[in-house]
Amino acid sequence: MTTETMELRDVRGPSALGGGARRSLELLYLIASTEFKRTYFGTVLGYLWSLCRPLLLFAVLLEVFTHLIRFKGVEHYPVLLLMNIVLFGFFQEATSIAVTSVVNQEAIVRKTQFPRLVIPLAVVLTSCFNLGLNLLVTIVFLLAFGVSPMWTWLLLPVLLLALLMFTVAVAMILSSLYPRYRDVGLIWTVIGTALFYATPVIYPLQRLAGHHTLMTLVAINPLAPILELARRWMITPSAPVTGGAVEILAPIAIFVAVCVFAVWIFNREAPRIAEEL
Repeated sequence: MTTETMELRDVRGPSALGGGARRSLELLYLIASTEFKRTYFGTVLGYLWSLCRPLLLFAVLLEVFTHLIRFKGVEHYPVLLLMNIVLFGFFQEATSIAVTSVVNQEAIVRKTQFPRLVIPLAVVLTSCFNLGLNLLVTIVFLLAFGVSPMWTWLLLPVLLLALLMFTVAVAMILSSLYPRYRDVGLIWTVIGTALFYATPVIYPLQRLAGHHTLMTLVAINPLAPILELARRWMITPSAPVTGGAVEILAPIAIFVAVCVFAVWIFNREAPRIAEEL
């Protein structure tokens, strides 16, 4: 009798888009829309909560920074603050939920051909629904505070696309690393809070003109030029342009690096995610 030796070899798990692009898109919309409805199911205000949350934060910060810490010389500061809160809030909400999104969907992640990338993308898409509603309210506030519509308002989708790409990239990185390194959740909680103050959300970048090193550190944040351009294109076209070549090229380089790293790390981790759960 002869005994055949069976060679054991590693079997690669499902890829980021295992099952095909069309199936991934269908699952993406299904999960995102279901999660959006589930979030507000059974609440008294329903979808109005997606509007109330940024407005409540806006009211608190507006009271603090217009009465206790006054920013003089900042035109249309109330609506600038609201716009920044809505845009940064989208990034913060999507990335914070994305950290544990894959682990929370363990039951379906273990399915052989389930596309892993759909999970963080669904989180971002759900936040996009909230962002769309919040932007409508922001536009109403802009008009109510006397901001005249300008042709540059048509450029807002460009900023939203850049913000969406960066948010998706960060969400991919966090969601792919968390199953292996659970410290990521705690670390991102600290980083997310630090980013709120290291991004020109509650203050315009021009207020740091007297602190060159600090202004440079804030300006190279990829979110900073998005908020600054939103201010000039949507609210105050005459807002001063701050920073030089470093403040312009550095955030672009970081933006591209984060996006490239996100694709690489997610493709590397996707096949082994189920093993880490």
